Amino acid sequence: MRKSLLIGAVLSTVAVSFATNGDNLIGLTPASRAMGGIGVGLPVGPVDSIFRNPAWMGVMENKFTVQFGGILFMPKVKGRSKGFVQNTAGGAPNPYDTGYVKSRADLFVVPEIGIVHRLSDRLTFGLGAFGVSGMGVDYRDKNPGLSQMHTTFQFMRIIPAVAFKVNEMISVSFAPHLAWGSLDMGAVMCADTPGDPDSVPELDQCWNASGGQYQTLGIGFQVGASLNFGDFLYAGITYQSPVSMKYRNVFDSDNQQIDPNNIYEDLKLTQPQEVAFGVGASPLNNLRVGLDIRWINWEGADGYKHFGWKDQWVFAVGGEYKPTDKLALRIGWNYGRSPIRGGDKDTTLPPPGNIPNLAAPFSEFHKAWFNLVGFPAIAEHHITLGLGYRFTETFSVDLSYVRALEKKVEACAAGTNCQVLAGAKMYQDSISLGLNWEF
Repeated sequence: MRKSLLIGAVLSTVAVSFATNGDNLIGLTPASRAMGGIGVGLPVGPVDSIFRNPAWMGVMENKFTVQFGGILFMPKVKGRSKGFVQNTAGGAPNPYDTGYVKSRADLFVVPEIGIVHRLSDRLTFGLGAFGVSGMGVDYRDKNPGLSQMHTTFQFMRIIPAVAFKVNEMISVSFAPHLAWGSLDMGAVMCADTPGDPDSVPELDQCWNASGGQYQTLGIGFQVGASLNFGDFLYAGITYQSPVSMKYRNVFDSDNQQIDPNNIYEDLKLTQPQEVAFGVGASPLNNLRVGLDIRWINWEGADGYKHFGWKDQWVFAVGGEYKPTDKLALRIGWNYGRSPIRGGDKDTTLPPPGNIPNLAAPFSEFHKAWFNLVGFPAIAEHHITLGLGYRFTETFSVDLSYVRALEKKVEACAAGTNCQVLAGAKMYQDSISLGLNWEF
């Protein structure tokens, strides 16, 4: 029988996270995250606006704002494989069930920094660097039925943005996005061999280890507009372009190691385009509420669409209440249906190359197994809380807490009565801190 293998890679120390709308964070700054990730249709803060809707930079009152912050991310992820990967340690026959095994990748730090400067009454400039997307698991030294799967994906955006105030009601914006990405797919797994009594022949395939962590660059853009109806009603809309990235020498899908100079294959992975719109209101001087709706086009993005990710509609609501001039209390909710779906999956192998740049064919169940064990971006419901406190006229602190409620997804190989399946379940906790100076 073939045995599972893994050539491990080193976890990077910068900007890796389990993000929560697919592989995107629900929000960046603590103020936005505490309010469900809103910020398209309601001005949440100058630095947050750089990413969510730069047009809101035009309504800032202060001439200069700087923010340093970060997110402490604590995902609790478990994976399961049944009847697909051979148990190489104990020799137990298939159908072999790992049960749910906890990934040890459970603590990450996501940094952020931004500055916003009002150049004139009409023109405002902002510059931010944010860890915005990422995911990964680490099953090294865990149950061999999970192939000791180890994956790391990181994505950061550096965003210079300009907002122009057309009049007291309308502002527009443009922002190029300079992107940095890093991918380590670090996994090999072999399904059982045809001819074995417990074999599922349609699932026989080997995926080999990563050629190492590869970093690459990309570029995109964002445009936005905001409407301010007398600081009582608000509305906004924004479009974020796709960012195409190619990660070289990250995978050997057909287990061909004959030529040491040509083992690993490339993978094109495009961060998808997004369209978002939102509305907000301030019915009282010390109360603000907002609603954002965002469409994320995973089905049109290279890599994601080939692995079967579905488009997402994300709904975010949040509010802020200020009992005093110094204290702000915030609450929110965020929901986006998982782009990775479970259910019965076909095991028929299509012609080779159905995933561009990968030589071996991937059945629908192969894709589901890889998604759920290696990249389980399945979180849906998020409850958010937070507060802000102004210590002086120029210095304030924001805090937020986000809980992504537990979600489980399982996919079964069609025709096996779920004797061959892959599964993932997870919940997430995160704490954010932001230090703000305004002049």
